[in-house]
Amino acid sequence: MGTPRVIHPLFVRITHWINAVAILVMILSGWAIYNASPIFDFSFPPALTLGGGFIGALRLHFAAMWLLAANAILMIGYGLASGRYRAKLLPIRIRDIIDDGRAALTGRLSHVDLSQYNGVQKAMYAAVLVAIVGAIITGLALWKPVQFQFLARLLGDFDTVRVLHFLAMSGIALFILVHVTMALLVPRSLLAILRGRP
Repeated sequence: MGTPRVIHPLFVRITHWINAVAILVMILSGWAIYNASPIFDFSFPPALTLGGGFIGALRLHFAAMWLLAANAILMIGYGLASGRYRAKLLPIRIRDIIDDGRAALTGRLSHVDLSQYNGVQKAMYAAVLVAIVGAIITGLALWKPVQFQFLARLLGDFDTVRVLHFLAMSGIALFILVHVTMALLVPRSLLAILRGRP
C-alpha cells in the first residue's frame, strides 16, 4: 500500500494554523475589550482574556487583526482561485446537512475518506468563512468609524455594529468549539491538517 495522498496542501496547512493563532488572540483579547464596556449583562472571566487590561488587549487585538486580515485574503484568494472551495464546499444541500447531522449525533457518521466533506462540514466551513469576513468588516467599522463611516452607516449605529461584531465572534467561537471537538474525536483529521495526510 502506497503513501496516502495529500489532502491538505502545505499552503492550506500554513494558513489554517496562522488563522487559528490569530483568531484565538483576537477572541481572547476581544473578551478583555468587551469587559471594559460590556454590551450584555455578563463579563468574561479575566483568566480567559489576553492583554492584561483594556490598552494591552487593544494592542494585541489590532496586531492580530492585521495578521488575520492578510491571512484571510491569502486563504480565501487561494481557495477561490484554486477551485478548492468549489470542490470541497459545494454543493451545500439541506438534506445532506440533516442526514449527516443525524448520523453524527448517533455516532454513525463515516470518516473513512477525509478528503470529502460531509454536509455538516460544508455548512460549517462556509458559515465560518462568512463569520470571519463579517468580523473583519464590523471590526473595521468599530476601529475607524470616521474613515469607514459608509460601513458604519450600512450596518447601523456604533452600538449595533458592536453587537454584530460580537455575534460574528460568537459564531467563530462556536465553530472552534465544534471543530476542535471533532478533531479530537477523529484524530486522523488532526494528523491531516498537521502533515497533509492522515
